[in-house]
Amino acid sequence: MRKVLLILAGLLLFNTAFASNNVSFIYINGSNNNDEKMQNWYINGVKKLHPVLRKKFMSNSDIKKYYSAKGGLNVQEEPVIFFWGDKSKNDLDFVKSRLDISKAISSTGAYIVRSLITQYMHDAIWVQKPHNMFPILDELNSYVKKETAMDRDVILYGYSAGTFITYEYLFNKLRYINIEKLFEAFITDADFLSFVRENPRKLTCISAISSAGLGVVSNTGQIMLNRDEDELRAGVLKIDEITEDVCAPDRKLRGIVNFASPLVLFYSDIADSEYKLNFCNKLMTKYIYENGIFWLTVNFKEDPLGFPSSRNLTVNELSDRIGMTIENPNGVIYDDSSVWSKRLFPFAHTSYWNAGGTFSKAVVKSFINGYKFQYDPEYQAKMLKKRKTADL
Repeated sequence: MRKVLLILAGLLLFNTAFASNNVSFIYINGSNNNDEKMQNWYINGVKKLHPVLRKKFMSNSDIKKYYSAKGGLNVQEEPVIFFWGDKSKNDLDFVKSRLDISKAISSTGAYIVRSLITQYMHDAIWVQKPHNMFPILDELNSYVKKETAMDRDVILYGYSAGTFITYEYLFNKLRYINIEKLFEAFITDADFLSFVRENPRKLTCISAISSAGLGVVSNTGQIMLNRDEDELRAGVLKIDEITEDVCAPDRKLRGIVNFASPLVLFYSDIADSEYKLNFCNKLMTKYIYENGIFWLTVNFKEDPLGFPSSRNLTVNELSDRIGMTIENPNGVIYDDSSVWSKRLFPFAHTSYWNAGGTFSKAVVKSFINGYKFQYDPEYQAKMLKKRKTADL
């Protein structure tokens, strides 16, 4: 009975992650989807996967049992497809034109390798550049706002290089920045700090900091504040309005599911303790846990580009690692990169759509196991013991 009660308590926390019963799944494409053929491949894949994922999610016995007391859970029948692949096409066409020139002067082997790198890596590199990424984030935010305006919570599904966008969306659009604490960390002028404290503002996001003229994120990963005090004061007074315009809707983004994820490969600098922006990553992590958001990574183990995001850590372990106290946690960051797709490794990265049943089951399992790992002491102890044994 004790174990049952603990699991139900975990599911209660799971329910906190969904403020309403209506949920939209927004799917974000990966790289190499920029021509019409690949765009259709991606869209058809989503349309094939979504009904299976929706059904698995809504029919799960644990989730269904809990939500029956709340009138049930309704995942929208139609998937929301956010497609950014066409935005990189002009740049890719330019690279391909240079590739054609090199064909006449390169060895066959070098040309083939160069062609493969262009085809599979260009978009992943292209989308990371801020001047390419930020307009994509703003457009994605408009999709999120459209769904939340219809009283729907949102879950983002990032495929392959689409995981870069889900991460950047969390980083730039979540409202985890406290204006007063931000200025206290960078400014010593007593009069200005008194002005900020006399004009308290809501939590805001990185995008709003920039849009309000308060500061920007530098190439070194550091927030550089505006040095004009009059502009800073004006920015503080209008930041709440800008927050509503450019940040994610408050408490409506309930989670992300990254799959076929090479995120760690391309964003390894988040492990660098000297990288200044890691302070914001820590604030973001704290916010995720304290606001009932889940961040799941689900990869097929045969997928050569499916990198584990991190070792699964308890809240206490995570608090120690980021050096911050996480208060009243009810969110989850959880990785399952050991899903057996029964596909050969050369095809595993593109098989999530065809292996919809296997993938959907893994997503639901990750939801449940992620919350159990954090909030069911018996299950957590079992997993930690298993981890300790594996480390020996």
